[in-house]
Amino acid sequence: MRTRYYLVFIILTFVMGSAFPQETAKKSKQERDLEKQKQIEELVNSKNFMFIARTAFSQRGRAIQLTSRPNTVAFSPDLISSDLPFFGRAYAGAAYGESVGYTFEGKPDVFTIEPDKKGYNIKAVVKTPADTYTLILLAGSGGSASLTISSNNRSTMSYSGDISKAEEK
Repeated sequence: MRTRYYLVFIILTFVMGSAFPQETAKKSKQERDLEKQKQIEELVNSKNFMFIARTAFSQRGRAIQLTSRPNTVAFSPDLISSDLPFFGRAYAGAAYGESVGYTFEGKPDVFTIEPDKKGYNIKAVVKTPADTYTLILLAGSGGSASLTISSNNRSTMSYSGDISKAEEK
């Protein structure tokens, strides 16, 4: 009889001991997720952040992994600076010798940030002497983001990547 009690005690101890680490692991993952959400919220509210593209999608739906060069767009209310590749179609008005990518910078005429259930919707419009660019960035609360750029002289391109703190120049 005594051995039965010892056996039950040992089994309960083992079961209870293995259940608690799982619970604390879940809590720590939830805590990490909350911490990441707070960081993204502070970053977006500062209105000074960078989009780093990892994948480009042309209008034909082809996904292109971006591994070389920086592939970034720096966002701020005073200046938007884009250095992204372009894999689409250029229309009339795009002249020989112009940049082959979505490479431009300028003060945005429109710069809005709207919170969403899943993150933030950020819209910017930049006019340069050569073109007008409309950027729509959907930033998730976990840091992942997707960017769509449209212009007057080129087909629309989409990019997926992450947002992070803007680099100091």
